[in-house]
Amino acid sequence: MAMRLPAAAVLLCLVDVLHAFAIEEKDVFKRMACPAFLMFDNAAYLADMTFELPCNCKPEEVSSVIWYFQKNVGSRKTTVLTDFAGTVVVDSGHIHAGSDVLKRFSIRMFSLIVFRAQVTDSGHYLCGTKKGEFFYGYDVDVQPTKHITVAFVDKGQHVQDDYTEKLFSLFTAFWDWTRCDRCGVRGEQRRIGLCYVQSAQLHPRYRAAMPNVTSCGSRAVPAHFQHPGRLRRPEVAIRSCLTPCPKEEVPEEGVQAISNVISKLGEKPWLPRVPTQFHKQPVGSGLIIVCPGARPEHAVAWDKDSVRLYRSRYLVGVNKSMRVFIDHGNHLHIQWVQVSDGGTYFCWREGKMVAGFRLSVMYQHRHRRTFNDPETIYAAKAIGMSYVLISIVFIVIHVCRCCRRVFRCPART
Repeated sequence: MAMRLPAAAVLLCLVDVLHAFAIEEKDVFKRMACPAFLMFDNAAYLADMTFELPCNCKPEEVSSVIWYFQKNVGSRKTTVLTDFAGTVVVDSGHIHAGSDVLKRFSIRMFSLIVFRAQVTDSGHYLCGTKKGEFFYGYDVDVQPTKHITVAFVDKGQHVQDDYTEKLFSLFTAFWDWTRCDRCGVRGEQRRIGLCYVQSAQLHPRYRAAMPNVTSCGSRAVPAHFQHPGRLRRPEVAIRSCLTPCPKEEVPEEGVQAISNVISKLGEKPWLPRVPTQFHKQPVGSGLIIVCPGARPEHAVAWDKDSVRLYRSRYLVGVNKSMRVFIDHGNHLHIQWVQVSDGGTYFCWREGKMVAGFRLSVMYQHRHRRTFNDPETIYAAKAIGMSYVLISIVFIVIHVCRCCRRVFRCPART
């Protein structure tokens, strides 16, 4: 009986917490009334990022919401992002950058989550019901990473200057610096900046954190303006950093003694410092390595064995002839894999080494072609069709030449 009382107390506390959370969730919707005229909140992100859009208001009687996507306001083409129960949940680990938005979204607690956003995801997102009643809207601007401007602070490079026209001005709004991507050794920090426009002629239906300011790809920008996205690109600043590693927990004295004995006997197996995946890749192919659990906004670094792959040398675009590079989504690319690329690649996330990737490069075994191979059959058909086509052209040309001679030569008497 005495043992049941603490368990019951814990259960009651848990019920109180859940009840308080439910009351707080209801109070949020009670405090914020839905606008009489639908407005759109501006939100800007960089491509390959994951973003969340909360449904900030809804009637109390509505138990689930439906999310809609429109490229332009009033467009007849509307995409429904839900299973009409408001409970769609996907595994972000299976999301690919090129997949459709219908495969990259999730709905949790009335909020819409879009994984690895693409430039084509820019547009209007509306929270509403199955009947088509809209409560809240967003104007999402996903800015491209292609041709992004990079400034290495250690090399004395500076970010872009503001651009001013008669009717509008362009500037970059920077996020905070990320934490150092490595610890105990020299690391790097990154700061992402997105393009914004300031003008007194923006559409009043769109809201932003500051008056007369919105992102460059927003639908609030008047159509007669010169496209701001073509005049200014998002940018990223990179600088060096150095931070100590947190102290690791020292094993107990007895465990350490047993480990030392096993090590002296030579029976202790080799164990990697971090979880390591083994992979074989054929020579001449391409490979993309992803850091587990990392997102584009995280601080991510890569090492090959004991060599640091710093962005100052390996960031995409630094050198046009780069074969090994890191993209702005923190992925490590190896093009035309060579034997020298073999080794162990380590991934740092938020200043901590989290994973290893053991790469073995192998040669592809050549096999003799047979007439039953699909490639051989396709080649034979292509060669045969080409021969038939050339023969037809040859015959047509000679027939035309003969006809021309017949009609030109006068009839002999």
